[in-house]
Amino acid sequence: MKKLCLLFVFFAFRLQADVQLPAIIGDHMVLQQKAKVTLWGWTTNPAEEVKVTVDWDTTQYKTKSVLGHFSLQINTPKAGGNHRITFKTSGNSLVVSDVVFGEVWVFSGQSNMEWSGSQNLQESIDEMPNATNDQIRFFYIPKGTAKYPQEDVRAKWVVCNPTDMKAFSAIGYFFGKKLHAQLKVPMGLISSNWGGTKAEVWIARDSVMKKPHLVQAIKNNQSSIGMNYNAMIAPIVNYNIAGVLWYQGESNVGQNGTYAELMNDLILSWRSAFNKNFPFYFAQIAPYNKYGDNINGAKLREAQTKNLALENTAMVVLSDLVPDVSNIHPTIKVEVANRFANLALVKHYGQEAGPIFYPKYDRLKIENGKIKIYFREITSKLVSKDGDPSHLMIAGEDRKFYPAEGKISGSVLTVSSPEVPNPVAVRYAFKNDSMPNLFSKEGLPVNLFRTDTWED
Repeated sequence: MKKLCLLFVFFAFRLQADVQLPAIIGDHMVLQQKAKVTLWGWTTNPAEEVKVTVDWDTTQYKTKSVLGHFSLQINTPKAGGNHRITFKTSGNSLVVSDVVFGEVWVFSGQSNMEWSGSQNLQESIDEMPNATNDQIRFFYIPKGTAKYPQEDVRAKWVVCNPTDMKAFSAIGYFFGKKLHAQLKVPMGLISSNWGGTKAEVWIARDSVMKKPHLVQAIKNNQSSIGMNYNAMIAPIVNYNIAGVLWYQGESNVGQNGTYAELMNDLILSWRSAFNKNFPFYFAQIAPYNKYGDNINGAKLREAQTKNLALENTAMVVLSDLVPDVSNIHPTIKVEVANRFANLALVKHYGQEAGPIFYPKYDRLKIENGKIKIYFREITSKLVSKDGDPSHLMIAGEDRKFYPAEGKISGSVLTVSSPEVPNPVAVRYAFKNDSMPNLFSKEGLPVNLFRTDTWED
């Protein structure tokens, strides 16, 4: 009798385990709307027919597993829900319920993207009474590392509620809230962050290993290539997403010479893995006064600016959103999220939103002992807040920089100093903790710049 019971339990387990799904394909999930999305999983038998039915159309999708793994694509309609998907094999079936269609975004990086009410962020705590919304769904990927790409994570989709919102990325939540309010579609928000991590642990390893100079630079800083990517990004690369928001770089200060190339490879490796040229929007690291060398942080911000040369990227400048430059975690996150949301609404969704253009240095003209600075990505004119433009330095052929004054004429900045009668170079906001006062008329800060390429 005991053997018979054990045999019954064994066969019952086989039936229940006949088809299995990754964590990201589960109840309450958000699938990218109006798209071909991939559904995948595993079967106990190495070659098993899997039938998938959905309740929004009459199509029966089917495929056969290969070595126990199956994958197929289905078509999703326009935004909405609540739907069911049934996976069936000869042994059993699984039903995924409360499926909605909308926009899916990934939020990744280090602690400033991770920061939430769990770190006593007041903005998140204040939002808790308003954070019940079944049109916003969270998928929080726990911290982990792996030597090789993983197929699954221990996580689940949850419907937005005050408790889970408090622990979720503040930037991610407020970004999703703004997009939902304007687009009127469900939002799927995937958080994959780890404070203190360097960019190289988030990159697909193969994209770096073919570049010996990058490998050596990473080894010199004793980082493990791809360890976070393997555990925290690789398991979701089959999932169709709208785009990625990235906030990272503080831990790479000091690696300014290789950061731009490293991030370029990271973006391309993610797009290759997801098989989609999605928008990749990133935050420029904020002013901070404890990086040691007084321009190392500025050089990292300069390196980040170079990544804008890659198509379908955009950067938010945060030099005006820092209440305390001695805190590497600025407590203003809602406005960061709003700036990200404006980028997505305008550039990706073609919607009207707030300003998105951060004036960037374009060229200079030396004239009568002064230097005129011209900008790109400026739609009207420059303005300075609280007095004349600040944080300007000017130098002659001797490469010695002196504080300079600036005068605005429309969209042109003229820089000069009596200490430098024959100037050749200008720097603006080029120190770790610079919080300058030069803005576009629409209210976005001018990006830091230097017109020289001198080594300090």
